[in-house]
Amino acid sequence: MRSEDLQQHAAVRSVPVAVAALCLVQFVDVLGVTVVVTALPEMLRGVGASASSGSLVATGYAMFFGGLLMFGARAGDRYGHRRTILVSLTVFAAGAVLAALATSLVLLTAARCVQGAAAATAVPSALRLLTSIASTPAVRARAVSAWSAAGAAAGASGFVVGGVVGDLASWRWIFWAMVAVAAVLAIAVAGWVPAERSADRSRSLNLSSSALLTGAVMAVVVGTTLVADRDQRWIGAALLGAAAVLVLILCWYDPRSSAPLLPGPLLRQPRLRRGTVGSWLNTATTSSVATLLTLYVQDTLGRSSLAAAATLLPFSLAVIVGSVVASRTIGGWARERTAAIGLLAIAAPIFVLIAVPGDLLVIGICTATCGFGLGLSSVAVTSLGTEVADTDRATASGLINTSAQLGTAIGTAALLLVATATTGTPGPATAAPRIAWGIAGLVAVVGGVGFLILRASVPATRLK
Repeated sequence: MRSEDLQQHAAVRSVPVAVAALCLVQFVDVLGVTVVVTALPEMLRGVGASASSGSLVATGYAMFFGGLLMFGARAGDRYGHRRTILVSLTVFAAGAVLAALATSLVLLTAARCVQGAAAATAVPSALRLLTSIASTPAVRARAVSAWSAAGAAAGASGFVVGGVVGDLASWRWIFWAMVAVAAVLAIAVAGWVPAERSADRSRSLNLSSSALLTGAVMAVVVGTTLVADRDQRWIGAALLGAAAVLVLILCWYDPRSSAPLLPGPLLRQPRLRRGTVGSWLNTATTSSVATLLTLYVQDTLGRSSLAAAATLLPFSLAVIVGSVVASRTIGGWARERTAAIGLLAIAAPIFVLIAVPGDLLVIGICTATCGFGLGLSSVAVTSLGTEVADTDRATASGLINTSAQLGTAIGTAALLLVATATTGTPGPATAAPRIAWGIAGLVAVVGGVGFLILRASVPATRLK
């Protein structure tokens, strides 16, 4: 075999390893959002903090992760996407060390914020590289399927990992494990992911627009969290008002800047808009229901954090199955149809859960069905949203992931607010949050029907 053939053969063989490494970057970064939820009481006791301080630790990561995704996309375009990932993994590991050694609430919160910022700069670059090294439509469909499965499964897996580790060992091992995983991923990315040649050092970071967008997203994430807390509701409302003002300023300023953070021609692409909306719907429905289920199983049914984690394990496994199925259907079906079926599959078990809320077996079956639907929809909307020019793909990735984080924050806060208003403070005598679950189910139904109508009214967008 000639040397050229050997190089080509090696490159082809390295693609699956590179895709796996990039998907694991996505998995670890998204898992970081929810991994502290079930272990949060133990973490707060470990640093001598009160239970009321939990929102600081829980939202610090999500605030920086969601807020800096668009800046991370621009940084990857300027400095190189592989280099950006490697630096981000180093910072992520440093934040994990700080969290593992934290002895105060301030240090623990700061560590989580550092990790969230690092995750935000890694994810857009990882998706940009993944879609670039997958050179054919068929390979790209499988790669996007794996990416979507990693992201969708990570959110629920965070509850599982946090619950298992928190129940069986010290919560600090969660962060020591992150250090080891980040080191392994850095080695894999450096060794198997090719360095791209498209970095443009002359490209502006547009720090003004980045600051406005980051501030707006952070205000939404924190504001929606505080709105659900009766004692801090007015602060949350003020932050949401501030977010609205920042968005208005951004909409006026960014198009007038020399290098818009959100280019108008890109935002006007229908597929990107559908992918962004679909990403919001996916997380707004599933993340909120998963959070309410975790609280319901522990506070109302009186089960341990380990039992709560076990009820969400089928969700994570079913996401993978749904993603595999989606990767085989989006080549022949319009992706809008796949997204619609996925959203309707999310909705159906939620209504079953409303009818039979107290049976753990039923909960497990329902969460598995939701996970399957999420796998279908995630692959479809990610494929839609990233079908843009190579130079715009990091920005598209940032938009899709920002939308997902906002969906998680807004959906969870809204349903927690509804659940508290309709059932009271979670406890042994609290009823199942049927109304809150019902709202999530209706949102998924409306989204699914919307994608079906979209499929019927516009030409099919298929992978060729």
